[in-house]
Amino acid sequence: MSRPDLRAIPAVNQLADHVAQHAPATGAPRSLIVDAARSAIDGYRQELASGADPAREPLAELTARALARLDHARRPVLAAVINATGVIVHTGLGRAPLARAAARAAAEVAGHYAPVELEIDTGERGRRTRLVRDLLCRLTGAEAATVVNNNAAAMMIVLAAMATGREVIVSRGELIEIGGSFRLPDVMTAGGAILREVGTTNRTRLRDYERAIDETTAAIMKVHTSNYRVEGFTEDVAIADLAALGQRCEIPVIDDIGSGALRPTAEYGWPSDEPCATGSIAAGADLVLFSGDKLLGGPQAGIIVGRRHWVEAIERHPMMRAMRVDKVTLAALGATLQIHRDPAEAAREIPVMRTLTWPVDQVRERADVVAERLAALPGIADARAAGSEAYLGGGSVPTQAIESVAVVVRAESLSEDELARRLRLGTPAVFSRVADGAVHLDMRTVFADQLDGLVEAARLAAEG
Repeated sequence: MSRPDLRAIPAVNQLADHVAQHAPATGAPRSLIVDAARSAIDGYRQELASGADPAREPLAELTARALARLDHARRPVLAAVINATGVIVHTGLGRAPLARAAARAAAEVAGHYAPVELEIDTGERGRRTRLVRDLLCRLTGAEAATVVNNNAAAMMIVLAAMATGREVIVSRGELIEIGGSFRLPDVMTAGGAILREVGTTNRTRLRDYERAIDETTAAIMKVHTSNYRVEGFTEDVAIADLAALGQRCEIPVIDDIGSGALRPTAEYGWPSDEPCATGSIAAGADLVLFSGDKLLGGPQAGIIVGRRHWVEAIERHPMMRAMRVDKVTLAALGATLQIHRDPAEAAREIPVMRTLTWPVDQVRERADVVAERLAALPGIADARAAGSEAYLGGGSVPTQAIESVAVVVRAESLSEDELARRLRLGTPAVFSRVADGAVHLDMRTVFADQLDGLVEAARLAAEG
């Protein structure tokens, strides 16, 4: 086999000049065009060295490749996608979408200055968490509140502020692991506390906690097992009973409820057994920790509410500066909390709650419309609506399915995996489920303003 004529490959600057004449390159910096040209040439050289046949028209081929690289380089590093997986709080897709009011509030302060640590009335310096403190206290009934950058950080700083070098009592049935790296025993160690396990995996009684209390005990902690369930012959201790024990023994009780429900979810129209912040505070917990971006439906944040002297101790801790939230998070969280003042408004305006409580008949109506549109596309062999099951999230309420409807799609000449791959790589990207030889597009998690984009993405994927 003869070696390809490398002299046919244009120089980098020559290719860059040619690329710059094409409309897709309009407005791109010269440096970006040159990088795209160099990358295209390098890739082409490697292909030739591996034995690939040379292009008939190298300049045209390399121009197309450079323009494709330029287009990819100019895309946002993070763009909105269509979630057709049926997982409502999807960790891989950014968890909770923000309410429109929260998104507007975040965008407004993101592009401008904002008084994050200045008191407007006095001009003096103040704590940034004051911006949401009063709202959190009114909504939960707590004496005080603060915010850090996620719920794992909330647990870390609580342990560091309250239990360094001392024991924290936790039921063996609550020694959770989340995400492969957040393991409660390891977090205890990193936070400077000593873990004291009590009970067994499936049964822990109040007397187990009572027997473990001694002069080294710093706190009792209850942890919501949001990503698993122990069923059958089980027993655990209610937060009210732990709080009463803590009061008798003058030991603080911490309740990590994780999922972020402010009040009983039935008030939003979704009955469940998820623990809520108002319930834990009313039961006497000294501190309650929860996420901002799960059932609360706000930005990523770790929220701590409870007794004033403990919250103040946490805010004075040196780690607080490393875990603090920025102005964008505070603006979005504040707007989300304002919506939660009225549960009915929250059920309408907060996407997580609206999606959870959306009547299945309406989901089916949307699925029927989308299925009809997809079935008419070239390259689509079949598209039909079928019953499905959605879930709050992979790490929350794993055993509670939510009735839903999906559009089941099969392509004429593509496997289900290839169709799903092309949907992910499209613009907008569409994330789906693959099962039973088809792509499943769950309509419960697809928003009304995304339907045209979904159909267009499917058209391009089937034709591509």
